Amino acid sequence: MKRTRAQESRAAIERLYITMRHLFNRGSYKPMGVSGEGLIQALMTLSPEIYGSLTDTEKIELDGLLYVMERLPKGIEECRYIRLISREGYETSHLVPLVPPRRKRNCYRLDEQIMYVEMTRGRSDIYDILTHLSFLYIESNKIYRNSTDPKGRISSNWSMLEEFVQREQRGEELDIECASAYLSHIIGRTFEETIAAVGKFSKSSNSNSLFSIVYHLGKLAMEEKTQGLDREISFSATLRERVGHHVYGELWADRIKETLLEKGLINRPIHIISANLHSVLNTIYAHQALGSKSYEEIEQIATDISIKAKNNQGKKIQEYAEKHGFIDLPDESGTNIGAQIIDTAHLEKSSLIPGTSLPEEKEKRPVFVVMDYAFGEQAYECFDELLKPYTKNGKKYPLNVVSTSIMGKAGILHGGKGDLMVPNSHVFEGTADNYPFKNELKKSDFEGYGLGVYQGSMITVLGTSLQNRDILTYFMESSWKAVGLEMEGAHYQKAIQSASKIRGNIRSNVKVLYAYYASDNPLETGSTLASGALGMEGVRPTYLITYKILEKLFK
Repeated sequence: MKRTRAQESRAAIERLYITMRHLFNRGSYKPMGVSGEGLIQALMTLSPEIYGSLTDTEKIELDGLLYVMERLPKGIEECRYIRLISREGYETSHLVPLVPPRRKRNCYRLDEQIMYVEMTRGRSDIYDILTHLSFLYIESNKIYRNSTDPKGRISSNWSMLEEFVQREQRGEELDIECASAYLSHIIGRTFEETIAAVGKFSKSSNSNSLFSIVYHLGKLAMEEKTQGLDREISFSATLRERVGHHVYGELWADRIKETLLEKGLINRPIHIISANLHSVLNTIYAHQALGSKSYEEIEQIATDISIKAKNNQGKKIQEYAEKHGFIDLPDESGTNIGAQIIDTAHLEKSSLIPGTSLPEEKEKRPVFVVMDYAFGEQAYECFDELLKPYTKNGKKYPLNVVSTSIMGKAGILHGGKGDLMVPNSHVFEGTADNYPFKNELKKSDFEGYGLGVYQGSMITVLGTSLQNRDILTYFMESSWKAVGLEMEGAHYQKAIQSASKIRGNIRSNVKVLYAYYASDNPLETGSTLASGALGMEGVRPTYLITYKILEKLFK
């Protein structure tokens, strides 16, 4: 029986993960050697949407390349050796960490050839970076092929690109149009496409110029083919030892619980919210400090703050919050997940947000623990540790968790960027793990605000950079009736259900609230994650979900 494209793609994802796990356990591999070949072939078979023209033998995928470069340390394309490490003390060395803004992790450039990349977010993080690196190696080989003739002789286009890059390194002014004309032949793109891409890369704070990236990717591929100078990816022994053992999640959770105990908040009703670190703060304190009387007023304040970084209203909210129950806990553990505690006993108003009421007795007032977005499997590690009782001096302090709310970014399968998804179950891709649950939030809660709202199951995927059209179409059109895909939902549910229904760490009737806003539509050309961030379009869905979570809990 002939396999469908969806079945072939699912088999390719399985091969990718088995191969990655094998290479990780082995300790090192050469991406373009026999070991890396399986990874490359599986990625080519899968042909993820985010990597666009990956399977084209001549064209370089430019949007995908920018997406990857913004998530990897600056200059990684120049390094022959990449070593993935745990947190091993380099933060105390003289080495200056390179931190990609779109995927916060400490990276250290030891010399011209070697880059160390800290992995503290678990397996999802490791698989994510290996997928991105495999994409870079595939593209580097295309650059090499486009820069040489069938006999291996270097083309004049390559020689000219090398000259332009050397001029750029010396700080000399370039004729961008002339350089782009030569570059266009090497990347298999039109002059128009090349000029547009050069402009995009020049605006990125974390990326070298497109000329430099293409040159160094091609140079390493050329040296590997002609001089036998192999590229290599390796994993430190400490990283291999720590993965899967919640080392960082425990440090992170203990700091939050220790603060709750110190401030006398551990027995109070606790509401945990996984979201960004601005919407809960601004929604609660815009009402408290500025007297906002409706969701629309709060949304307008949030929009003004987003447009003007030094907005007075934002400053007023922050100053008021710090004097009225707000505690900031920037990450010190290595998880890269910041946290906040909001003690509503210090609020002056009797309402949390417009139309709600807080208990008069201060000791009955709720406490919010807000955590920044987790990454994939890290969500289970952190939530599992957070929901455990805190132990100090041999005494156990269970948390009085009343609700757990998850606001997330997700890929939508119906609708477009900025629309909303309200899940009733999480289906974990590639496993038999399915998590139906009672969601306190409903589709009707979000209707009438000018955004598309979709209710159904959500697919928790192994990695957003691995999703392809055939698999997603299958999940959308089959009886799974999926409305979107994301990376953390099933992991959160696994932690919540085991803590509440099996281990008895929290009450069995804990309220669960889930809602997502669409950061992309992977089935729509030009709307994948590689097409750019939401920008101001993200303000309304972010604040609407936050507002509805607080309204549902306290109205």
